[in-house]
Amino acid sequence: MTYIAKPKFHHPSLPKNALGYTHRDYEGKISTLCAGCGHDSITASVIEACFELAIEPHRVAKISGIGCSSKTPDYFLNASHGFNSVHGRMPSVLTGANLANRDLIYLGVSGDGDSASIGLGQFAHAIRRGVNMCYIVENNGVYGLTKGQFSATSDKGSKSKRGAANTDTAIDLVAVALQLGATYVARSFSGDKDQLVPLIKAAIEHEGAAFIDCISPCVAFNNHDGSTKSFDYVRAHNAALNSLDFMTGRAPITAEYAPGALEVIELHDGSSIQLRKIAPDHDVHDRIAAINLLHQRAAIGEIATGLIYVDKEPDDLHHHLATVEKPLNELGEKELCPGSSALDKLNASLR
Repeated sequence: MTYIAKPKFHHPSLPKNALGYTHRDYEGKISTLCAGCGHDSITASVIEACFELAIEPHRVAKISGIGCSSKTPDYFLNASHGFNSVHGRMPSVLTGANLANRDLIYLGVSGDGDSASIGLGQFAHAIRRGVNMCYIVENNGVYGLTKGQFSATSDKGSKSKRGAANTDTAIDLVAVALQLGATYVARSFSGDKDQLVPLIKAAIEHEGAAFIDCISPCVAFNNHDGSTKSFDYVRAHNAALNSLDFMTGRAPITAEYAPGALEVIELHDGSSIQLRKIAPDHDVHDRIAAINLLHQRAAIGEIATGLIYVDKEPDDLHHHLATVEKPLNELGEKELCPGSSALDKLNASLR
């Protein structure tokens, strides 16, 4: 149960990162999700990503909405800031928190119902405004908390557990994010930790709107024959675009790779993602090509995974609004009350 904390004792020889933290320091409470749920695999990837980046847990603000996916922040980063918002309203709460304190790392966790149905408008505005965040959608194509109805991301023609076919066209959140101007867009599979962990690490380091759509099979209601988001279907139709590793400029992570063409993508802070190009004709810096790729893969029933698009020179909402660098709770009376002359000048500019 979520009210039961994990035991504090652990093996004294657990590996530690650069800050001296172990994986246990990035864990949360005991998961109440169904055994084998893909969301728990995403939780494990978030924990691994934060451990490898050596992030101080208290520097993270994790925001969620309502749904199975939105329960998962309770299962990682127990020492971080957290807010479980109203259904579909996570992006607005995250936007407000980000504007108030830009010094925190913002991790938005949502689901296909929370972001593609009731929260679609909230999702769209957070992306188009360029909020500096890592926005993860744990996408299982069903409403798991209400017994498995089709969600807005359920593919047309896919079948429910009881055999009913979905007649509605699916919303592709990756395509929507690309069209709305997200500067980092990726898709992964909860069962592919080697791909998902570096994608999350790079999204956290990216200074702009970073979005990851993670296919996460629901073992209770959407892991059967006829589902296009089951473990077997995704494994059979996964068209990986690239083999990934993430290297931060502070503490490089080295790994051995088989010979092949590589492309190094420089991020805003000087860190980089190292890609092995499996699809040599795909340019991750070309937004139009990325949108076309999604349509091409979907037309032949494939799911394109990996880093789909990244902007070489991203900016965010603070840059657009020219906000002050200091968090609002640290501003003093002088900054908050500049005097009547400043007010007169502002009023004059609006006449």
